[in-house]
Amino acid sequence: MVEKIQKSLRDSQTARWVALGLISLTMFFAYFFVDIASPIKNQFEIVYGWSSDIFGLYGGMEFFFNVFFAFLILSGIILDKMGIRFTMITSGLTMVLGAFIKFYGLSFVDKSAIVNVFGLTMPLTALYASIGFAIFGIGVEMAGITVSKTIVKWFRGKELALAMGLEMAIARLGVFAVMWLSPIFANNGSNNPEEWTTPNAFLWGLIFLTIGFMSFFIYTFMDIKIDKEIGDAMTQEEKDNEEQFRISDLKKIFTNTGFLAIAGLCVLFYSAIFPFQRFATEMLSSKLSIDPKEAARYVSMFPIGAMILTPFIGLFLDRKGLGATMMLYGALLLTVSHLIFALVPNDIFNIPFAIFTIVILGIAFSLVPASMWPSLPKIVEDRYLGSAYGAIFWIQNMGLFGVPILIGWALEVSNPGVNAEALAQGAVYDYTVPELIFAGFGVLAVILSFVLKIVDKKRAYGLDIPNIKK
Repeated sequence: MVEKIQKSLRDSQTARWVALGLISLTMFFAYFFVDIASPIKNQFEIVYGWSSDIFGLYGGMEFFFNVFFAFLILSGIILDKMGIRFTMITSGLTMVLGAFIKFYGLSFVDKSAIVNVFGLTMPLTALYASIGFAIFGIGVEMAGITVSKTIVKWFRGKELALAMGLEMAIARLGVFAVMWLSPIFANNGSNNPEEWTTPNAFLWGLIFLTIGFMSFFIYTFMDIKIDKEIGDAMTQEEKDNEEQFRISDLKKIFTNTGFLAIAGLCVLFYSAIFPFQRFATEMLSSKLSIDPKEAARYVSMFPIGAMILTPFIGLFLDRKGLGATMMLYGALLLTVSHLIFALVPNDIFNIPFAIFTIVILGIAFSLVPASMWPSLPKIVEDRYLGSAYGAIFWIQNMGLFGVPILIGWALEVSNPGVNAEALAQGAVYDYTVPELIFAGFGVLAVILSFVLKIVDKKRAYGLDIPNIKK
């Protein structure tokens, strides 16, 4: 059977890379939309009346349904039971729907309207944007686990880490692009708030997501063909004996020590990355005393650096291994970069210093994900791989939901007197406390990286062994 499957469509280099390109394009546009508000945070405070803690709440809402209603667990089950094609189309449609609600709320809802939700007072625009972001979050995380399982389907035993690295690189290019384009779409270069066009940024994001959905749709035709080839290559006995996903397999996932170690490292690492991106433009703008538009361009170097490095790290992992070791190095660099942002005084923190620190963070952002995601198929079985990715994303989302809220609150508490009026008059935030929180996540990630190496040695998962089978 193995020999027959190797002669299927996945054995064609051209077909594998075309499939990767199609699914990566969708994730490019998805990541673009995720951070579309980050470089124009000041517009939400001045024009829409959002405070920093409301902006943090909005950022965390991307993960609300995934965390509190376990939609990511459900997404993983759907992926394992219903297959890649059904899950792809569902995730694409959900992203577009959520994006439309956000665009509608910022374009057509009264900016001065205030609502009270479960005792929390907020602008009505923030409520619409948060609901839209929460729905979008269901789709984007469902797309993430589907893309991960799709890459394993095409590249297992081949260039798996390289393929995952390239997909992540293309997705991060979306973050780079949004840091440049969102301020342009929103006319953030103007000093006159009446000339700002905030909804335009979300309109373009919605258009891009629609293009990404079409890319997912085109890929499904390739998936139909490869499934047919694999099915034709199997004997009836092999089909009868093939194990299918069962709900009871979830217990195997959550009692797997290797999975738990990677999941813990994942939530700590990403909690110090993605929430940081939400606030990074304003942090650099405040620390360097520069325009937010210029600061956003420096922040864009972070994902572009990671984008360049990740495929090379993936190639190294495929050929030489050392996946668990790379995760440790990445956690160390993560900690160092946030400590620099937190502790270096503003009077000596200049632009070269900022770029150097961003490069360190970019290297960390390359090392850990490039090592982590190809490691999971070594730990769990194929038949519940989708559920394992869903479970690890669910745990990750707990941090991604809570940390932006924590950072927004910490920013408010550590900066008394800094509000929308003060910001309009030139006041800036001190980000020392939030950056120390991010550094603390890095320290915990370092500790858990050592734990993972111990578990790998005990269980013989082979995380430091090359991915390419000779």
